[in-house]
Amino acid sequence: MAKDGGSISDGVLRKILLSYAYVGLWIFLSFTVIVYNKYILDPKMYNWPFPISLTLIHMAFCSSIAFFLIRIVKAVEPVSMSRQLYISSVVPIGALYSLSLWLSNSAYIYLSVSFIQMLKALMPVAVYSIGVVFKKEAFKSDTMFNMVSISLGVAVAAYGEARFDSWGVCLQLGAVAFEATRLVLIQILLTSKGISLNPITSLYYVAPCCLAFLMVPWIFVELPILKKNSSFHMDFVIFGTNSVCAFALNLAVFLLVGKTSALTMNVAGVVKDWLLIAFSWSVIKDTVTPINLFGYGLAFLGVGYYNHSKLQALKAKDAQKKTQTDEEAGRLLEDREGEGAGKKTDSEA
Repeated sequence: MAKDGGSISDGVLRKILLSYAYVGLWIFLSFTVIVYNKYILDPKMYNWPFPISLTLIHMAFCSSIAFFLIRIVKAVEPVSMSRQLYISSVVPIGALYSLSLWLSNSAYIYLSVSFIQMLKALMPVAVYSIGVVFKKEAFKSDTMFNMVSISLGVAVAAYGEARFDSWGVCLQLGAVAFEATRLVLIQILLTSKGISLNPITSLYYVAPCCLAFLMVPWIFVELPILKKNSSFHMDFVIFGTNSVCAFALNLAVFLLVGKTSALTMNVAGVVKDWLLIAFSWSVIKDTVTPINLFGYGLAFLGVGYYNHSKLQALKAKDAQKKTQTDEEAGRLLEDREGEGAGKKTDSEA
């Protein structure tokens, strides 16, 4: 008996350790991709300020790997999807994803890593607001008040930013808006239709679409400048390792959400943001003011309360499902007992 109890404890401990490992892996890869992109794009570092080109390299690499794994090696089964479904569902999501990546990478040229993470605290506000517009979220006054408090905290952080750049802020806010819209549309266009994509199939369908959309601005915005800059030569070590990190991050997201939950990723994201702020201040030597920290602290409390509310809602939903299951099982048992008693009466007669 003690042995059984020990094996159960070992199983629980193993599950907990694996969950922490997934969280740690995702934080590490997300941290690495953000800092690496900043290093490449920042004029004071690697000085390659071509965000569309960098995103194109990522999408081309991810598309190639996904195609190889699905079509050549056949390690992953593709999702059955008609052309009409692809055009109506995947193409809008790909367009929004390309815009989100383009603008977010562009923001690294103008803003510090720490301030960008503070602005990203507005993501729950954007997702909730757009969800209400598309009727995927119910409007609640207390939730909206919480969203206002998060926005107020970010506004205070922006007021205290030493390297405030209005164009950089517009780029990052645009990236947040496009990413939030993409997340809501995934629920409407894919999840509601029973279509579930893992990272490989997601990249297989979405990355080529992003590549096509990004080619248009790239031809007119960055290609002419790259042609004039004849001194540039592709550094395969820098861009190769950067692309590998971006691809690995997609796999880590699947592991984290699939083995834990999306809420766990949200909580882990808060930890990652604080680590990035500390790294930006201590290593990159970005200026972080007390007003910055105070404002982000307010936003952090709002995001923490939002995550707590979501967790409580999930627990209540699970409890309701369990109650319904128990009631159905009880009714089924009563029906079977009734049938057994009926048969017994018939046999006695």
